Amino acid sequence: MKIICIGRNYAEHAQELNNQVPDEPIIFMKPKTALLTDGKPLFYPDYTNDLHYEGELVLRICKNGKFIQEKFARRYYNAVTVGIDFTARDVQKKLKDKGLPWEIAKGFDGSAAVGHFVMLEDNQSIRDCMFELRINGETRQQGDPKMMIFSPEKIISYVSRFFTLNIGDVIFTGTPAGVGGLSVADELTGYLNGKEVLQCTIK
Repeated sequence: MKIICIGRNYAEHAQELNNQVPDEPIIFMKPKTALLTDGKPLFYPDYTNDLHYEGELVLRICKNGKFIQEKFARRYYNAVTVGIDFTARDVQKKLKDKGLPWEIAKGFDGSAAVGHFVMLEDNQSIRDCMFELRINGETRQQGDPKMMIFSPEKIISYVSRFFTLNIGDVIFTGTPAGVGGLSVADELTGYLNGKEVLQCTIK
């Protein structure tokens, strides 16, 4: 099972972090131990003072595939949910400034919260799945998949050039603008088309 993540897939988010808008999908991965499900809490890592949330739509892969053509990519995912890509932003910045990999800022245990998956109809695209992330009841992020730079089908086609996709893999499709810091005791809830699908508390 792989956790595949796409960076800078909304132009406004790239701009808020002073990053360039990419010409191709930016891929990074998290280990299986990053997966956080069933409303389990995230314990604030002791090596960061700037833990950030990034709410995203997450796809679940339902079919094995390699070198998938974009026109057939819809056949390879069957469910969607809201996820949170937790990021140790200060650690990431320090490593990026040195030109070093930043897995420890993105891939630590529990850094990939995933909500309950919602099955999609055969011809339904996640382009119709609006999502929202609230913290302590206040809306912090709202995402419209139509604003993605790279569509889910483009992402699947591109990723499968490098990595074989397997049943059960999940793909975080990128975060919209509105990311920010977290504190202990914060309550995070994710909504898909107005329905709550994710809960997580910072401990």
